[in-house]
Amino acid sequence: MLASEFDFDLPDELIAQHPIEPRDHSRLMVIDRRRGSWEHRTFAELPDLLDPADILVRNNTRVVPARLVGSRVATGGKWEGLFLREQTDGAWEILATTRGRPALGERVVVGQGLTLVLEERGKAGSWIVRPQQTLAHHESTFALLEQHGQTPLPPYIRKGRESGGDRLAYQTVYADRPGSVAAPTAGLHFTDEVFNRLNARGITWVDLTLHVGLGTFRPMEAQRLEDHVMHAEWAELSAQVVDILKARRRQGGRIVAVGTTSARTLETAAAGGTLQPFSGETQLFIRPGHIFHGVDSLVTNFHLPRSSLLVLVSALAGLDLIRAAYADAIRHRYRFFSYGDAMLIL
Repeated sequence: MLASEFDFDLPDELIAQHPIEPRDHSRLMVIDRRRGSWEHRTFAELPDLLDPADILVRNNTRVVPARLVGSRVATGGKWEGLFLREQTDGAWEILATTRGRPALGERVVVGQGLTLVLEERGKAGSWIVRPQQTLAHHESTFALLEQHGQTPLPPYIRKGRESGGDRLAYQTVYADRPGSVAAPTAGLHFTDEVFNRLNARGITWVDLTLHVGLGTFRPMEAQRLEDHVMHAEWAELSAQVVDILKARRRQGGRIVAVGTTSARTLETAAAGGTLQPFSGETQLFIRPGHIFHGVDSLVTNFHLPRSSLLVLVSALAGLDLIRAAYADAIRHRYRFFSYGDAMLIL
């Protein structure tokens, strides 16, 4: 298949710049794959749309304040970086942007005064930097980022610039394990009230972890899907959760993945045909023709054109149905992307 088959025109005004409040007041398009049809609901109605035997699978990753803004000590010029990961020796891998050509050993100051030393050039604009923690040497990396970093909003939301409330809004209410540079956005619609109503109907939930990386936003540059090189992300599905999911299926329940990140983890863990515990990096690219073994239904957002996430959704629901549903969502002025509305695929 060609990547161009997953392209579509979207008016800029439909790209959500702020979240709906309360979270569960977002719209929800409910797609019935067997009938090839859809209806328009609200996210607060989700508990009524699922069966009591169903089980939700959430991604409990926590977004870290990975965007670092500051200046070069030597020149005073603006410097900006995005924290990607911590290395075993305590150095950080940073995707950096700045004018000029910083030299090895140069220092930059970010946030409230944290100094970073540029130690080594990496690939594709990345640097290996080392934080100087003379005043707070007992703090962890995540504690330093909480103090000195900003919410790493995607570029289509206010050009990535954080405003008041984003640190809370761009985080699921159940976020627990820090490590993502982007939110698992399907989970942003959930509230404590929704979970209370799910629980009242007998619908339960379990957690897995996938730390979302920058690759989730990158459009497919290859012309053909089979030539696309999928980015790697670290994921974990425990044996205890696998046992719970298998038991629910035996009782006739559906596994409802909350977001494409949960779906990717489940399908990686079920690559052999049945769900098994998994821990490690996944480069699984789910595209049309994929046989789903770990996912029965999916809660998801409306995704970017030519993105691997839109391909995954099309693999589950069918490209023709997704094309028609997206066109109708545009006609009905749905809000798209991270802070936008949601879709339930049954």
